[in-house]
Amino acid sequence: MPPKKKARVATRSAKAEKADESETASSGGKRKAAKESSESPDSPQFSHWLMKSEPDSRFENGIDVKFGVEDLKALPDQTGCWDGVRNYQARNFMRQMKEGQSAFFYHSNCKEPGIAGVMKIVKEAYVDHTQFDRKDVHYDAGSKPDNPKWSMVDVQYQRMLKRYLPLSELKKYHLQQRAKGGPLKDMALFTRARLSVQPLTTEEFDFVLSLEDKEPL
Repeated sequence: MPPKKKARVATRSAKAEKADESETASSGGKRKAAKESSESPDSPQFSHWLMKSEPDSRFENGIDVKFGVEDLKALPDQTGCWDGVRNYQARNFMRQMKEGQSAFFYHSNCKEPGIAGVMKIVKEAYVDHTQFDRKDVHYDAGSKPDNPKWSMVDVQYQRMLKRYLPLSELKKYHLQQRAKGGPLKDMALFTRARLSVQPLTTEEFDFVLSLEDKEPL
């Protein structure tokens, strides 16, 4: 059963997730395999993540999908379920997540996108109940209770970054390091930008975290 009294975290609109899905399928060769298969045993295993959500109000079917890091912080136990992901690759990444791993809370679809805080995975992937709720903006008529398509995890707020790290600054580091080498040269935020759930290497996570103690580039 889904946790009671936990906020819905609408990470992406259905339109955006469909765009992700098409991108994933086109780059993966066989559309069905790219969409429906879980990560293979040989897939890289990650221990850090970046997860996107919208901090500003935006209504879909009369429902406000806003959920920023301050909203997570305000919940009981500062914990919520990360539901509403409707892209197969993003879902598969969530299915790789392990309890205790760290993730950046990334503010998307706002005036200045960027990394706002750090959270922790506190419950590993389980069935996303919103796929069966006809009133929910993430309802999926093609998903059945005996064969659910979509998963979610529970996350817990850890802390705000000492300073907000805007996408524009991260992009400068990415471009520098793509040319000269460095931790962010292949960062998924720029190589798989559409995905709402992205893996990070330990080197990427540590480098980005170190930026909070530095002056803006």
